[in-house]
Amino acid sequence: MEIIKSIFLGIVEGITEWLPISSTGHMILFNEFIGNEGFTSSGLYLYVIQLGAILAVVTLYFNKLNPFSPSKRVSEKKDTWQMWFKVIVACLPAAVIGLLLNDFMERFENWLIVSLMLIIYGVAFLFIERKSKTAKVTDMKSMTYKTALLIGMFQVLSIVPGTSRSGATILGAMIIGCSRGIAAEFSFFLAIPIMFGVSLLKIVTTDQILNAQNITVLLVGMVVAYIVSMIAIRFLINYVKKHDFKSFGWYRIILGVIILVCFIIK
Repeated sequence: MEIIKSIFLGIVEGITEWLPISSTGHMILFNEFIGNEGFTSSGLYLYVIQLGAILAVVTLYFNKLNPFSPSKRVSEKKDTWQMWFKVIVACLPAAVIGLLLNDFMERFENWLIVSLMLIIYGVAFLFIERKSKTAKVTDMKSMTYKTALLIGMFQVLSIVPGTSRSGATILGAMIIGCSRGIAAEFSFFLAIPIMFGVSLLKIVTTDQILNAQNITVLLVGMVVAYIVSMIAIRFLINYVKKHDFKSFGWYRIILGVIILVCFIIK
């Protein structure tokens, strides 16, 4: 049953990690409905499974992320290093504040907080899209370090379950003046150091025993998350070329309301 559950959670992680609808929130809710039992409901599993999704970003954007690529000119290698420096700057707020509040925020991982965050950020997406103006930042080169740091500050909001790391960073980037495409892409790149760091932190600080069975369950979830993430990332990049984020806003609101009603009745 844990293997089957891990397959489903891998699918949920792969889809929701990159779409601005909260991956951790969806997995918490999934566990709430089917029962918070077993290794797949642990904080260690819910965070470390994200490594599978991260590897999908590395695979799809390997050439763009690689400053040592022999196919790149000197100027292109320099631009790649500049992009990585901006990613590091943007990760600093989450690295500092996330470490301080990591254990404290775990107590808010419940259906009520998740549903409220789904609704609140859903409304925020609708509002920002209605007020959106012509983007000033349309490529990574035109993004300043100040802009990167501000986006990183928005990313800190994602420590609240149900917020969505990608949702917070995309919203923040759009508010600051980034195009939808750049906001989504920069959100992908920010995930690499942040999620590797969070996963490592969970592994180091956990008192849970990683036996052969748990490792197998985790690897199954990671592989499924990797495969599904490849599809989800391509979908989102193609989607934002022609559409806005209003549909995700409405999805968040509707899902949040359904969850509230279901658990209140329950």
